[in-house]
Amino acid sequence: MTSIAQRFLSTAAPYLPTTYNALTTRYDNMPFRRAGRSGLLLPSISLGLWQNFGDADPIANSRSVLRRSFDLGITHFDLANNYGPPQGAAERTFGLIFNADFRSYRDEMVISTKAGYDMWPGPYGEWGSRKYLIASLDQSLIRMGLDYVDVFYSHRPDPETPLEETMGALDHIVRSGKALYVGISNYSPEQTRESSRILRAIGTPCLLHQPRYNMFDRHVEGGLLEVLKEEGIGCIVFSPLAQGLLTERYLGGIPTDSRAGKAGRFLKPENVNEETLGRARQLAALARRRGQNLAQLAVTWILRQPQITSVLIGASRATQIEELHAGLSYPQLTASELEEIENCLK
Repeated sequence: MTSIAQRFLSTAAPYLPTTYNALTTRYDNMPFRRAGRSGLLLPSISLGLWQNFGDADPIANSRSVLRRSFDLGITHFDLANNYGPPQGAAERTFGLIFNADFRSYRDEMVISTKAGYDMWPGPYGEWGSRKYLIASLDQSLIRMGLDYVDVFYSHRPDPETPLEETMGALDHIVRSGKALYVGISNYSPEQTRESSRILRAIGTPCLLHQPRYNMFDRHVEGGLLEVLKEEGIGCIVFSPLAQGLLTERYLGGIPTDSRAGKAGRFLKPENVNEETLGRARQLAALARRRGQNLAQLAVTWILRQPQITSVLIGASRATQIEELHAGLSYPQLTASELEEIENCLK
């Protein structure tokens, strides 16, 4: 049998050899937080399989990241139909590794996926119609080799489809047994309140909202967090490190091998300006005084909000998981530290 280290490139291989046994200490140092007014607890940090689990990424590395995450108590793995690249590749990669390593741990895992962005040609391949959402989840389950997901999201609101149809599709998905819970992502406070009202009325409450939130993007503080509190909806946030701006990566400028250095789609060189870097350097100095690094501080700052259920982190290396997990052991921010952060962000 060819070793996993040699079979680097193919995520379409029919099987993977496994010798994985999860650490018995995996729950010892992971704080869990309740998702709104539900019975579900999520780890304080969850793993998002966004841009580092595609066809071009070595499957041995993806496997290492997933194994280390689970060993550290990260039980929640977040995907979407269009994650990769290409679209669908992250779900295929996850399915291959899940089948080899994690199938016996399925009941300890929370696996989520989403639909809303462009996936296939024609009018039924994106947005929020009942036709698209149900078909997309069926495809996702096949790619991952799962009977159901724990959470299924409407990935973005559809301006042309009535909310009643989108929410009705989510309700149908739960009643069909293909998802245990449903959520929404990238919805405004007003859309969130109305979606919650519709779902509650038909008997399938909204479990989670997934927005972007970090020190440099605080739009959720402008009403969304209050709506989530009133509606009893949990909040799991993505992009906590602002695409790397809230790490040590760019403090000295733009490395040529970084996302911004490659002029990527999501972080462009013009985003790495001197004003942003000046704030990041001040925040890094505060983090060092606390014994943390900047990325750890960024996660600690988000988790200060009681409405936050979990922080979705991305990782291309297992050491990044270890670093952010270690950051959870630091004390909460004091009032004076929070005031200093506010001054940095003005």
